[in-house]
Amino acid sequence: MPIYAYRCEACGHAQDVLQKLSDPLLDTCPACGARAFAKQLTAAGFQLKGSGWYATDFRNSGGAPKPAAAAPAEATQPAAPAAGTTAAAAPTATGGGCAGSCACH
Repeated sequence: MPIYAYRCEACGHAQDVLQKLSDPLLDTCPACGARAFAKQLTAAGFQLKGSGWYATDFRNSGGAPKPAAAAPAEATQPAAPAAGTTAAAAPTATGGGCAGSCACH
């Protein structure tokens, strides 16, 4: 439902009014009673009511993904080269261009 800003041209009283789009415009000032209460041109304001849409509406029902289990120490060793590959494909501590002085060995 939109919120409209009204201001009285006679006394200067200003008020924000929550109205339906189909409601008639107000013209009588609630402060002084003059028929000089006019709607001002402002940025649109609105108020959300009801259940509406929330960030949690599309969340999967399974919850957060579970972290991977810690790998055993043997699994952290580099795998042997596959059959059909050459020894140059896998760098070694003695022949990989870094001569074993980097953190990859």
